[in-house]
Parts: sequence; structure tokens; C-alpha cells
Amino acid sequence: MKPITPWRKSQTNGFSGSGALGTATIIAAVALVLWPAAARAQSPSSRVQAFRGNCSSVFGYSAGNAAAGSAQASSKEESESAAHGFDLANLDRSATPCQNFWQFADGGWMRSHPIPADHAAWGVFNVLQDRNQALLRQILEQASKDPHAQAGSNWQKIGAYYDSCMNTSAVEAAGTKPLDPEFRRIAAIGNARELQAEIARLQSMGVNVGFQFGSEQDLKNSSEVIAGAGQGGLGLPDRQYYVDQDARSKTLRAEYVAHVVKMFSLLGDNPAKAQSEAQTVLQLETKLAEASTKVADLRIPEKNYHPMTLRQLDDATPHFSWQTYFAEVGHPNLSGADMGQPEFFKAFDAAIASAPLADWKVYLRWHLLHTAAPALPAKFEEENFNFYGRTLTGAKQDLPRWQRCVRSTDRELGEALGQFYVQRAFPPAAKASALAMVKNLMAALHQDLSTLSWMSPETRKQAIAKLDMITLKIGYPDKWRDYSKYSVTRGTYVENFLRGNDFEFEWDLSKIGKPLDRTLWQMTPPTVNAYYDSSMNEIVFPAGILQPPIFDPHADDAVNYGGIGAVIGHELTHGFDDQGAKFDGHGNLKNWWTPQDLKNFQQRGECIVKQFDAFEAYGLHEPGNLDEGESIADLGGMTISYRAFQTTPEAKSAKPIDGFTPDQRFFLAWARLWATNYRPEIAQLYMKTDPHPLDQFRTNAPLSNTPAFAKAFGCSETSPMVRPAGQRCQIW
Repeated sequence: MKPITPWRKSQTNGFSGSGALGTATIIAAVALVLWPAAARAQSPSSRVQAFRGNCSSVFGYSAGNAAAGSAQASSKEESESAAHGFDLANLDRSATPCQNFWQFADGGWMRSHPIPADHAAWGVFNVLQDRNQALLRQILEQASKDPHAQAGSNWQKIGAYYDSCMNTSAVEAAGTKPLDPEFRRIAAIGNARELQAEIARLQSMGVNVGFQFGSEQDLKNSSEVIAGAGQGGLGLPDRQYYVDQDARSKTLRAEYVAHVVKMFSLLGDNPAKAQSEAQTVLQLETKLAEASTKVADLRIPEKNYHPMTLRQLDDATPHFSWQTYFAEVGHPNLSGADMGQPEFFKAFDAAIASAPLADWKVYLRWHLLHTAAPALPAKFEEENFNFYGRTLTGAKQDLPRWQRCVRSTDRELGEALGQFYVQRAFPPAAKASALAMVKNLMAALHQDLSTLSWMSPETRKQAIAKLDMITLKIGYPDKWRDYSKYSVTRGTYVENFLRGNDFEFEWDLSKIGKPLDRTLWQMTPPTVNAYYDSSMNEIVFPAGILQPPIFDPHADDAVNYGGIGAVIGHELTHGFDDQGAKFDGHGNLKNWWTPQDLKNFQQRGECIVKQFDAFEAYGLHEPGNLDEGESIADLGGMTISYRAFQTTPEAKSAKPIDGFTPDQRFFLAWARLWATNYRPEIAQLYMKTDPHPLDQFRTNAPLSNTPAFAKAFGCSETSPMVRPAGQRCQIW
């Protein structure tokens, strides 16, 4: 997920989780706090909506026997079902499908899969992610032990990077000495120009200071790649953590300050100095947070698109020279940029003018330490986890070292590592099978668009044209990334780590002003996730998610259509959700709706918003405005996949398997996607910052709007799983 810029990226739509910059897939939110150096890359895009398949530190029968579930299958049948279908042990037969389908379908799984101590949440996607990481570990250990690896080859680089990460003795011996030159540069800042130069330098190292900067497609001319600047510079996950006045928010701020104190103390500062420094960090970040756009508003592209000339940029920030900044990041010829959030930059400029240089030095020093912490000696790494893992997400212990190193290698060298992953995990037959299913889902959506009663012929023509233009990317890129300019050694881990960020930053900026490369991917091949990018008008499915049990070529159609089919439908629907509907088939921000059709569409979206606003868990309400796009995609994706499934011989036969009809197995497979246990801390973080609702709502809400579900399980009109006809949400 490296090539993402974080401030306006809630527009890339996805099943879970990620260009220019943004907020929102919570995977990203968790990645931001647990792996701060990956912030630029991991943050979700306002154009790239990801599925959130890896929630980490990120998815019949007749009414007469509904309560019992079905006749019991033989042990042989159950083992076959569990291996390549739906495992009956997943069920909670104390619940009933018409009362709470999520509990009925997933309760057994959740009881038998408690959250491991090193996770904040645990679901089906985490199980798949762990399998992928075990395979990646085998690859990396083999590469790291290969004495004949060709110097400069991808094999050598992934092996050397992983080895440097695993070499804890070398990490301990180096301590923070590799950071000393940068600390000295920060200490030597003597004027505003030198401050600006250091901000640029640290940003190139992946340090989230001041604001975010990178390349992006021009929203209104998608064939052009322009520079983009957006809000950033915070150490907490979102602006609300600084401005909310409830008791938990105040406690978290106090714990954040205590964490910063501890980190500065570990660096050698005396207690009084560390306490003062921590307060300085909080005060400066609070100024930036107060002017930051709310996460839900980052999803509105028109509010986050302000292309400016160089002069206009300088007029907007009279105390911050953009010409100087462009020169410092190595691109002095840039003539302008898209300023995503002007109000934020007004506050940033005011802070440049008013905050003492000494305060900025403390802030820069903190963020360098914060970014590097995962690659520093154990005492820093443990304290980093203590706040960003234990306090913010509820995880009880950190991931094993090997797993952290696998993830780090994937972030820095994702396509180099991914080449070896797909050789072992994604044969051509799997790619062909997945592509065939995608095309089936596209055909079902085409049919749906052709017959929608509320859409006029004029808009229908444009919608179908956009659908026909969607690019499909399955498994892995057709053209792999070139890592030749990224020097990786068996030396100090933190140096490899920061060089990787620098390589990524320069690679990202090198795209500005050049023809758009439509072959690029924003997720690595092993990623358990998927996304839709509205500026590219493409859906992307890495090989990592196209694995059992989410996608199994040996499973029956009901299981695959209810599982990966719904994921595919989800991504396709993102092209026509509340954000995707604002972009045409070429990826340009352009209205292609008639006024009446747009009004009809928005009214249907508002139904979704109201439905999710009413959901409550962990002391919070789901934010309907934030959830709207993902929830439209969930409902639309499941609906489209169900219609595609109806064309299969299995659906037409209505032959039960394990006592469940094909339709019932489809809905059980849908629910299995969302079998997840949460710790309260991560659930609350998701509900504040993530455009994906909690998984119990992702399961039940779409089904409650679906008459076919009620029919399949014999639910009455008054059942909790059936919304009254007048309140039912339906778009596609």
C-alpha cells in the first residue's frame, strides 16, 4: 500500500482499506498509529476506497426448521463443507437468523476464535492474513539465508531488509545513533527558511510533520498527475482526539502526553524537560488539529480540491515559501499544487509565524523519534506499542518480531516480495477463475443498470458507459516496480527503513507532470484487501485476498458468490456510490446525472445514512455520513452478487448442501466475511475514524433491506432482521 498520499484519499473505495492523501479506511488509521513511517503510504485516499479485509494494528433452509438450523450433516459431509464451503461449526444455534443473523451465522466462529493477545480485533480476514504472512516468512527467511543472492537483485534486497529487521543485536548496538545527524540538523535550525528546509527533509524520510505532500491525479483532468498538499502533522489518529471533550478523549490526550514524555526520557532528556516538551507537542498539534477538516468531510471531493498557482499558494501561506519548499524536495520547477484544505494551511502558516523556533524543534524531534520507533531498540519499540497498540487499540502484546519484519518488508519492498509470493500462492488458473467471476458480476450490474426503474435513459446511458470502462486488475501488476534506486544492506535496520521512505517519496514525486501510468497498483500482491479508485475508474484485487476461504475455486458457487463475489460487487458498486457517482468513466470529477436522477440517488443514499446513524455500540453511534459510501457498496455489492449467483446452475437447482438451500448458503457466506471479535478500544477508534461500519452492522444492515434474505430464511415482516417496507433502503 505504499504509493498513497494521505489527505484526500477517502475517495479510493475499497472493501476495507487506500494516491494523494486522505483519511479513512481504518486499516489505514491503525497502520498510521502502529507504523507511523508508513503514514504517507498507508493512509486511505479520497479516491481509493479499500475493503478493509485485514482488520489489524487493516469477512437454506425452510421456515419450518429455522430455529434448529437444518438436519445434521454426516461427519464426512461436515468435514467437506468445512474444507471447501461453509463450516457448520461457525453457527450459533442459540440465535435465530431472523433475530440477529450475524450472531446466528458467526457466533460459533467468534466463540472458537478469541482475539489473540497481539491483536486488537480478530476476524476471518486476519486468519487469511496470517496464512499469507507465514508464506511470506518462508520466502524471506530463504532469501535472507541465500549466500548466492545477486547483489542489487530483488531477492537480495528483500533478504537483506528482512535480515536487518530481525537482527535485534545490531538494532540494540546502534541505539539511536543513526538518528543523531538528523537531531543535530534540527537543533541547528536558526530561522524560518531552515525550519522549512527541515520540514521538507523529514517529510522525504516518511516523517509526518506539518502537512502531507505527494503526487495525485487532477480530479478534473484525470490524465494529468499534479502535486498535492493536504493536512497532516498529528501524532494521534484524527482531529477529534484533540478537540473532543468527553472523558475518554481527555484521558487519551493525557496518556498521549505521558507517552511523549516517556519517549523523550528514553532519548535521554531529564523528566522536567521531557514534560515540557510533551506539552509543547500537544499544543502545536492541537492548533493543527483544530483547523483540520473532519474525516467525513474529507470524503467530499469538491471540498478538498483547490488547485493553485505558485503565487496563489504563497498568498495562502505568506510565512511559508512554496518555491523554497519545492526546491527542498528536489522539484524546483513545480509551478503549483492542489491545496486540499486551505483552512488547515492557514492555521499551519499562523503556527509557522507565531510558534517559537524552539517549539518547532521539539515538534520535529518528536515526530522523527515517533516515526523511527518501530526500528529502534526494544525500549523505544515497547513504549511505542504501549501507547499506539495497548492504549489506542486494546492489543495486549506486540506482534512477534518476525511478523513485524514481514509487514515492514512488504511495506517497503511490496512488489519485489510480491513477485515471489504470487509464484507460490496464485497460479494462472486462480487468476482466470477470479477474472471470470468479476466479469459475471459486471454483467449482473450491467443488467441492473439497464432496468433500474428510478434512472432515466439519459443517465442510464452514462452509467453503463462508465461500467464498461472500468479497468480490472487481478492478482498482481502487469509491470513490476523498479527498486534499483533503493539501496538495501544488511546494516542498521532503521537506516534501511528511512531510506525506503525516502525512495518512496522521491518515486511518488517523480510522477508529477508525467503521463499518467495506469499500470500502477496501490496495494501489494499479498495484501488481504481490495479497492476501487474513482480517478482511475479501476477495481483492484490483490492475490492476497483471492485465497480460501474468501475465494476457493473448489467451493460451491453459493459460497464463492456470497464471499468473494460480494467483495467484487462491493468494489464495482463503489463506482456508483455517493463519491464514485461524481466521477465519469474517464475518472474526472464531472456530473453525468440529470437533476431528477441525482435527487433520486441522493435520497436513496440518505436512507443509508439514517439507518447507520441509528446503530449504537461501545457507547458510540455509527456516523452515517462517514459510513455512507462503504455501506452503499456493501448493500449494492451483496445485491449484485446475489443476482449473479441466481444465474448459476446451483442456484437454479435449489439443492441443499448441509441442510441449507443455495440461497441460504449464499447469505451465510456473506455473513462469514464479517465474523470478527473486537476489543472496545479498536471498535471505538473505528467508529470515530473509519468509513467502514463495524462488522455486525455490515452483516445485518444490508440483509435487513433484502427481501430475498427474508424469503430464504422465512422471516416475517415484523422480524428484527426485516426493515419495514417504507424504511427499506434500495439503490441497485
